[in-house]
Amino acid sequence: MAVSPEYMPENPIDFRAPPPSPIASGRRSSVTNDGVLNEFLEHSLRVPDLILPDNFFPKQKIVETPPRIDCQSLNSKESNSVLKTLDSIARIGCFQLVNFGIPSEFIKLVSVMAAGIFQLPSEKKAAVMKSPEKPYGFEEVRGDQEAENELSEEFVWSIDESLKLDMERIWPIGYSNFSDKMETLSSDLGNLAAKILQVLQENCPRKSKYGNDMMQRQDLTGPVCCLYKHRRDIPADRLASSLGYDVFSMLIRGNDYSHALCLHICDGSSQFHVYSKKGWVSFCPDKDALIVTVGDQTQAWSGGQYKQVLGRPIFKGEDEDNISMAFLYSPPNTIICCSKTTKGKALSLGQQAILAIILTLVYHLLVYFYKKL
Repeated sequence: MAVSPEYMPENPIDFRAPPPSPIASGRRSSVTNDGVLNEFLEHSLRVPDLILPDNFFPKQKIVETPPRIDCQSLNSKESNSVLKTLDSIARIGCFQLVNFGIPSEFIKLVSVMAAGIFQLPSEKKAAVMKSPEKPYGFEEVRGDQEAENELSEEFVWSIDESLKLDMERIWPIGYSNFSDKMETLSSDLGNLAAKILQVLQENCPRKSKYGNDMMQRQDLTGPVCCLYKHRRDIPADRLASSLGYDVFSMLIRGNDYSHALCLHICDGSSQFHVYSKKGWVSFCPDKDALIVTVGDQTQAWSGGQYKQVLGRPIFKGEDEDNISMAFLYSPPNTIICCSKTTKGKALSLGQQAILAIILTLVYHLLVYFYKKL
């Protein structure tokens, strides 16, 4: 017998919630004191004023001009010049070098030729951008660096053959001549830096605590020079506002290349800034003087006696664009202190597994031949 379907009412029950009851206009809020609540919300939602501490954003300190060290007296190891050099780099990480034997006319010629690099069109510059694979070329501008780029541009030069080929494609007429002049200047400055480094090593009162636990790394990049084009007619307020960003950029970014010394050519600069974790120092450099700053390798072998600093020239109120150069020097065989002893080289787990397999196979082969014999 078939079961008849249950009877379903024509109008199903509507389970919708009833509308809210209206509140009388004279009814008070459930909060007894609206003023207290409003005051609490006003104070709790207010964004506090953030002030960076001095140890995070270093203050600028204007110091006396570092001593002018005559290169000839430094080579003769005159005690007064050596003491002045050691004292200056121990205090602010740099000193000025004069009478260093490179004609100023030749340096100016290289600077004029370097200006031609920055006159290339933007689309050609984009073809030779600096990257992790190619640590040379034009520095790419990203995001908040655009403001700084309005003040200066950067090009990293080296004797790398790939750079020469890339630049000759976008600047076929002038780059070969410019690169030859740069190699000559770089070689002269390298010989000069080697003499300075020798004097520092011979007179360093403190040595690395790791002693003989050292390793040598061949300098693969060769001589490196960072060229900067400084813009002209920068308003004073615009320049002042960029200095704070310049401090953060230099300290965070640091330097992409490990080096022992850096020789700065910045003739005509109004100020020279020296950045370190302790503070920010500025002074007025002398005309035709090289500014020598300490690098990370020197800090390592000196046991921290000479602190690494970053240098940057500043040009104010100039009528034309200016070119500055920073030559980074490392000895041909760069000596780097190790944080651990290097008596034995640890093997990774993968290398240990491969070694175990090889030893097992050798063992079985020896057993096989022994039974055959």
